[in-house]
Amino acid sequence: MRYILIFAFLLLTVSCKRENESNELTNYFTYNIDEVEAAGVKMIPIKTSVGEFKVWTKRFGNNPKIKILLLHGGPAMTHEYIECFETFFQREGFEFYEYDQLSYYSDQPKDSSLWTTERFVDEVEQVRKAINADKNNFYVLGNSWGGILAMEYALKYQQNMKGLLVANMMASAPEYGKYANEVLAKQMKSEILAEIRALEAKKDFSNPRYMELLIPNFYQQHLCRLKEWPDGLNRASKHVNAEIYTMMQGPSEFGISGRLAKWDIKKRLHEITIPTLMIGAKYDTMDPKAMEEQSKLVKNGHYLYCPNGSHLAMWDDQKVFMNGVIKFINDVNYEKI
Repeated sequence: MRYILIFAFLLLTVSCKRENESNELTNYFTYNIDEVEAAGVKMIPIKTSVGEFKVWTKRFGNNPKIKILLLHGGPAMTHEYIECFETFFQREGFEFYEYDQLSYYSDQPKDSSLWTTERFVDEVEQVRKAINADKNNFYVLGNSWGGILAMEYALKYQQNMKGLLVANMMASAPEYGKYANEVLAKQMKSEILAEIRALEAKKDFSNPRYMELLIPNFYQQHLCRLKEWPDGLNRASKHVNAEIYTMMQGPSEFGISGRLAKWDIKKRLHEITIPTLMIGAKYDTMDPKAMEEQSKLVKNGHYLYCPNGSHLAMWDDQKVFMNGVIKFINDVNYEKI
C-alpha cells in the first residue's frame, strides 16, 4: 500500500510539473488574442514630417520583465540577417522584436529628407510606445548602423530604457574610417588594394569588379567569416535599399563616406548612465580596442570580446556572442549590475 501511495504521489508531481510547463509555454506564445493572429507580425504606423508610414515588426514571446528591440544595420538592410537571435532568445523566455526600419519589408518612401539619424531615432521611439515597453523592461540591441541608432536613441531617450547593447559599432565614424584605411587596408595584398582604390577614385562603384574584389578580400575577412554565408544574411543582402545605404554609409563597408561620414558622439558617451554592453570582435571592421574603450566611457559599461568574430559576430563567433549577450541581459534583469 505504501508503494502505491508513493507511486501516486510521484505521478501527481510529474503531472503537475508538465501542466505548469505547458501553461508557461502557452503564456509565452499568447499575445494579441483579441486580434487575428499573424505569427507576431505587426505593421506599426510611424508619423514623420512628410506623412505617415508603416514599419514591419515581429514579436516573439511574452515577458513583461524583458522586452528587446533588435536594430539591424545598413542603413537600409533588413531584419533577416539577425534571425539567429530567435532560438537563443526564445530558449531564455525573452520577449523580443525583429523590426525593419523604413526599407524593404516596411513602407518605402522616396523623400530623401527622411534619411537622417534624428528621424530614425524618432522612429524607434514610436516603435517603443507601440510595443508598450518602458524603463522597467526595455532593452535596445543594435548592430553596425543599428549600433549608431541605439547609441543616439539612448542619448535622447535613456529614461525609457533598462539596458543598451551595442554590437560592432564605434562611436566615431571618422575613427572607423581611419581604422579601415590605416589598419584593415594594409592587410590586403597591395595589387588588390590598388585596384580597389583606382575604382573608388573613378567613383566606378557599379562596376562588378568592385564587389568582386571586396567580397573575398574584405567582406569574407571582416564582415562574416563563415565559409558559407547564412541564408538570412544572403536574403538581407539582396533586399538592401542601395539608394539609402549609399546616401548614408557610402558605396561599401570599406570605410564610410555618406551622410554619416562626420558622425561622432564619442565625447558624449559619458552621458549614457544605463547598463551598457559594448561588443567587439578580433576581425571586425570596427576596432575592438575602440569598442573596449567605449565600455569605459559610458557610466555603467561592460565589454564583450569575440576572439573569432568579425562584424557579424552573432554568426561567426556565435557561442561567445550569444552567451555574453544573454548573461548581460539576465544580470541587468536581476540587478546584478
